[in-house]
Amino acid sequence: MKMRKYVVSVLTAAIVILICLGVRYRMQTDDTKVLKIGFIYNGDYSNAYSANFMKAQQDIEEKFGDRVETVSKYNVTDSLDRNDIQSALDDLVTQNCDLIFATSYSYQDCVKKYATKYPDIQFCMATGDNTNTGKIIPNYHTFMGRIYEGRYTCGVVAGMKLKELIDKGELTEDEALLGYVGAFPYAEVISGYTAYYLGAASVVPGVKMKVCYTNSWSDYTLEKKYAKRLIEEGCIIISQHSDTAGVATACEKTDSSVNVFAISYNKGMSDVAPTTYLTGCRINWSPYMCSAVDAMLRGKEIEAVVSGSVQGKDVGAGFDHDWVSMLEINELIAAPGTKEKVERTIKQFKKHELHVFKGSYKGVNPDNPLDTIDLAEEYVENANQSAPTFRYVLEDVIEIMQWDDK
Repeated sequence: MKMRKYVVSVLTAAIVILICLGVRYRMQTDDTKVLKIGFIYNGDYSNAYSANFMKAQQDIEEKFGDRVETVSKYNVTDSLDRNDIQSALDDLVTQNCDLIFATSYSYQDCVKKYATKYPDIQFCMATGDNTNTGKIIPNYHTFMGRIYEGRYTCGVVAGMKLKELIDKGELTEDEALLGYVGAFPYAEVISGYTAYYLGAASVVPGVKMKVCYTNSWSDYTLEKKYAKRLIEEGCIIISQHSDTAGVATACEKTDSSVNVFAISYNKGMSDVAPTTYLTGCRINWSPYMCSAVDAMLRGKEIEAVVSGSVQGKDVGAGFDHDWVSMLEINELIAAPGTKEKVERTIKQFKKHELHVFKGSYKGVNPDNPLDTIDLAEEYVENANQSAPTFRYVLEDVIEIMQWDDK
């Protein structure tokens, strides 16, 4: 009996020692593990959209130092009739990347297929909306910031400037007209400019807006040309969901006898439009991307570490988790009190007190005229996914300009 107790005690001690050694070994392995991370961009540093993601890559490199190794693929076209994205993914897989961030919506179907093919690699798709549709792939993730919050706040800035001009007698209420240069008639773009309009309308209820599409994300010449046309149409403040400085340049160099102003996206434009630039907004990709890296280094599920609204393998957040950021406010040009108003608006978003897509408005889906909406009942954006879903053009207050003369 004593011998049996002795054997049990020895075995128990041995197991404890092995467990301790195993834990120590794992800790040593985790502490010394170098995570190889791939990044796929559809542009380079000259492109505001890609440059915004590159800030997150720099944050990862600074935060994790020699614990990460990064590989970047630039100017990978998102054209569906080319195989650039496949070539980029093949190269990153061949280089033994553990984690791959893809940054253009059009990549998503291809990236999801690669996630199915390579289950040992984690694939994180920015702006994607297909992770929870069809087959669920454990190593495929999507993420996006609630950028409508930033758009709405930019609209508030625009509204305050319009009100200042009206109060000074430089503008009548009937002349309170916004312009917007969008890339494509996608839900992401429509949701953004609708939120922008509603932010302005919260300050100047009678404001209206004209919108045009370039059908390109990065066409400087066309963005500038269309911004000039919007100015000729009487638009006082021009904003954008496009990637170049074309809009800001058009506002700065206009021949209009009326002062016009610019509001940007992803990148501040005070360098090219010092006398007309008001502010802008961007998605801050760092919180998600840094957390994803941290999760992998710690051997945890990405969604268990990221702070935000988690729905399956999809995560989103806004001002509440620092996923959305305002760009600098040009206080020399912005209306008095703008900075304070912006701060109050952001606080409201953080407390989930603002209900953006709500009011005395009706809208129509441009892809299906029979699909309409009445905002007397609030439309909750990002309720089921991080990517925007609002796709209705508000009647009577937003006009789509039909220009197609590339």
